[in-house]
Amino acid sequence: MAIQVGEKAPDFELKDNHGRAVRLADFRGEKNVVLVFYPFAFTGVCTGELGALRDSEPAFVNDGTQLLAVSNDSIHTLRVFAEQEGLEYPLLSDFWPHGNISRAYGVFDEDKGCAVRGTFIIDKEGVVRWTVVNGLPDARDLNEYVKALDTL
Repeated sequence: MAIQVGEKAPDFELKDNHGRAVRLADFRGEKNVVLVFYPFAFTGVCTGELGALRDSEPAFVNDGTQLLAVSNDSIHTLRVFAEQEGLEYPLLSDFWPHGNISRAYGVFDEDKGCAVRGTFIIDKEGVVRWTVVNGLPDARDLNEYVKALDTL
């Protein structure tokens, strides 16, 4: 079961598409975090969703908010994907141990071996304030993210 609104977001440290360590705790007291889990790079719906985030990046990467996108791909795959799609925000690798952070958030599909489409908006204190979880084929509505951020 996915982490629920009002719960403390599980802390993590993952490598981004450039091999840098990114910790959720580093944003505590500084920024709200939009944490987006997606199944795999280079797939149709994922590419569309991450491209839409890129096109709306000022709403998600600014002085008060940081977007972090997590998949179970390797950092090498994520680097090429980010370059090909022009993605400037961090793409985090939950590759090894495979899916540990996706599991901690309750969005890992054991049968498919990847994260489903889960989004968690985490406030500056590290508490989940909004969430949506969709199945693999179902894209999320980014306008809902913006509405949720406006309430913080």
